[in-house]
Amino acid sequence: MKTTLKVHPQDDMIVALQDLKKGTEIHFEGNNYILQDDIPAKHKFVTKDFEIGEPLKMYGVVVGKATQPIKKGGLIHTENLKHASEDYSIEKKIPYQWTAPDASKFKNRTFLGYHRNDGSVGTANYWLFVPTVFCENRNLEIIKEAFYQELGYAQPDKYKDFTKDLVSAFIQNEAIEKVSFQSKIKNQKSKIFSNIDGIKFLTHQGGCGGTRQDSAVLSRLLAAYADHPNVCGVTIMNLGCEHLQAEALKKDIFDRNPKFDKPILSFSQQKGGTEETVVSEAIKQTFVQLIEANKIERKPASITHLKLGVKCGGSDGFSGISANPALGYAADLLVASGGTVMMAEFPELNGVEQEMVDRSVSNEVANKFIHLMRSYSAQAEAAGSGFYMNPSPGNIKDGLITDAIKSCGAARKGGFSPVTDVLDYTEKSTKPGLNLVCTPGNDVEATTGKTASGANVICFTTGLGTPTGNPICPVVKISTNNALALRMPDIIDINTGSIITGEKSIQEMGEEILEFVLKVASGEIVPKAVQLGQDDFIPWKRGVSL
Repeated sequence: MKTTLKVHPQDDMIVALQDLKKGTEIHFEGNNYILQDDIPAKHKFVTKDFEIGEPLKMYGVVVGKATQPIKKGGLIHTENLKHASEDYSIEKKIPYQWTAPDASKFKNRTFLGYHRNDGSVGTANYWLFVPTVFCENRNLEIIKEAFYQELGYAQPDKYKDFTKDLVSAFIQNEAIEKVSFQSKIKNQKSKIFSNIDGIKFLTHQGGCGGTRQDSAVLSRLLAAYADHPNVCGVTIMNLGCEHLQAEALKKDIFDRNPKFDKPILSFSQQKGGTEETVVSEAIKQTFVQLIEANKIERKPASITHLKLGVKCGGSDGFSGISANPALGYAADLLVASGGTVMMAEFPELNGVEQEMVDRSVSNEVANKFIHLMRSYSAQAEAAGSGFYMNPSPGNIKDGLITDAIKSCGAARKGGFSPVTDVLDYTEKSTKPGLNLVCTPGNDVEATTGKTASGANVICFTTGLGTPTGNPICPVVKISTNNALALRMPDIIDINTGSIITGEKSIQEMGEEILEFVLKVASGEIVPKAVQLGQDDFIPWKRGVSL
């Protein structure tokens, strides 16, 4: 197994693939380095002496400036390196040429999807409940409890059973310490509707209070989820007096898609009377529509209908050299096959902006990216939370010292294909190829926004382990390293740690990822996040969130 790696020929730092001791002599590409510090795995040491203020490069671009002298072979950390990145502009845009990978084995591939009348294709078939205001969350929880158990969508009650065992031991005055958790497998109630993957409930804390802008953005977000090809119909629960009126939500649905023809049910608590009246009627009418929706079956669809969201979260020092490049290669294969790739998290493009500008297919696309990026950055700066503050303590602990280092590695999950479109938050994807979607870096806010733009499968890379998913879009979790895959097998679907150990190439793993995605899209494989019911949904209020 290799002990070190240099990502780009112009880099000023080398990545440790294993823990390396101070004083170790490293021979790398014809050069010798005496390590000045212990270098933990995933962290970096410099290839030459640096004085205060000198820029350092990784991934071939500036990622920081020295705040202290750093000797050749010395560890970079938060005390000797601060974030720095090169400026970007349309004037600096240079012609971009992309050599597409050989995608011959994927170009004519199909998956079994749910075909909608507007021409879109879903990878799942969900009925959706949406509240226009947080006051209706309780009613949604009541309906969820009623539907999930009786229709066969309930999760196993293994923790409930464990609690019962603890209660029993307590009542019988037995030692609690002797009660052990057992993952008991019970006979689960079979699904009543075989062609409906689930019923999802988008509870939230918005719709009233806050600003009218918040409610307007929330409305467009909920409309985007109703219009999503993975959704077969929607039940709207509203109070009646809130900022976000049901009629406004319906208008946003049809403004987004004039061809929208899925069933919409709407119930107003203030008009309907008692809770029992409103809830029971919502259950009854929805059940009738579920009978009809169950008649939809999976049919072959071209790979060109696949819209793959790419995301990284709980990143580590291996993210940018294993999982993200492998996912990026899968993304390039999909683009070369006529599909769509959606990369979001604008704070995690801080440092690679010029690359995105250069890769944009037109000045119009590039200028839209620049406008959204600068507006978001200025908003963050005004609140005292610049993009440079993005790396989390977990990121830093695992070698992602500056936002630019994190961003350069994060950008690799989007591959190297041209940027065909740039989408604002909730804006619908209409152009095949690589789309940049304006969202925060926050894991759930990003996946929520990416799904709103039309992603019908999301691949989520992680080095530390991030247990999250999405209510209507299947999320495939990809590990950057073997240790995580062994430690948290319940959340990991694919492990790219074999790239670090040298057993597989980035290209091999990329092909495996795309093959896996096609099986997920067909319903042949159910990702761990879906199995665990990780239905995370957080609207972005367009305030400062990194």
